[in-house]
Amino acid sequence: MKGLILAAGLGTRLRPITSLRPKPIIAVANRPLIHYAVDDLLDAGVRDIGVVVSPDTRDALREALESYSDRASFTYLLQDPPEGLAHAVMVSRDFLADEPFVMYLSDNLFEHGIRPFVEAFRPEEGVNAVLALVAVDDPRAFGVAKVEDGRITDLVEKPEHPPSNLAVAGVYVFDATIHDALDGLEPGAKGEYQITDAIHRLIRRDLKVAPVQLEGWWKDTGKPDDILDANRLILSRSRRRIDGDVNESRLLGEVVVEAGATVRRSTVVGPALIGAGCVVEDAYIGPFTTLGDGSSVRDAELEYAVLGPSASVRAVHGRIASSLIGASVVVEGNETRPRSHALVIGDYGRLVLADT
Repeated sequence: MKGLILAAGLGTRLRPITSLRPKPIIAVANRPLIHYAVDDLLDAGVRDIGVVVSPDTRDALREALESYSDRASFTYLLQDPPEGLAHAVMVSRDFLADEPFVMYLSDNLFEHGIRPFVEAFRPEEGVNAVLALVAVDDPRAFGVAKVEDGRITDLVEKPEHPPSNLAVAGVYVFDATIHDALDGLEPGAKGEYQITDAIHRLIRRDLKVAPVQLEGWWKDTGKPDDILDANRLILSRSRRRIDGDVNESRLLGEVVVEAGATVRRSTVVGPALIGAGCVVEDAYIGPFTTLGDGSSVRDAELEYAVLGPSASVRAVHGRIASSLIGASVVVEGNETRPRSHALVIGDYGRLVLADT
């Protein structure tokens, strides 16, 4: 079985974080999102992996995956411009050939991986496709599956009156019949080729599309709040490990201090991750916070936050919370008069200033 990771999207809802880097290499708990996808594929026994990229994402993704070169084989497949999930499969036709494959959306995270979905693909039992489903409170914002007698009999995209509470998550397994279903497919209202339309064709041909309801959490990291929540979920699995230098500080709970990091005269409450080469001085680092490699926090407080690599927070009065701060960003307080805010903010940035 082959793997197909979709990583050509521009991540516009994550701007300005994605203005200079592709969404799949945005870090969650100091690891690129796409690493979680590759880990899940390897765990499921899939090592021949196609990565669907755009001209803007190809080089950065190739570099991000270099560390896996001895464990997986990657083929980079150009989708220019990105025109939907079904279009990604179309441009990957030569790579996929007639082999079954698992398609993984690179901005999705699964607590327990994807092995159950791959194992449910049993062609000897007449299964042609497998869809991951998750029970959600309000399915109207998702593609929703109708399930009868152990098979998916209908899919409805963002329905006003959902046929179930089972939303389609970001992993699919297909055999070669999906390529016939894509032939002659027309784009939808937004000009994109919908994989839902192709799956409808499989269903109408009475081919078996099997549902597998996932266990544990699932996260689609489409927006900044989703990145923060994904960071929280990953950090919740961490275990205390102190490889760096800690002096005159209190570390409470599951705190990870990577090698080369220094924590001085500070309090860190876990779960929290202090990346390699970080400097934390006279600071408070609260739960569910990740500091990227080489970043620094001095005389400041962070909680439920993600600080990018080589970023700096210094002499800030008042706690910074629920914040996503990019790479090499500088946030510093101002003790001089006039007590004004001096800001340099990129396109699509968002800043919330509390009264002081």
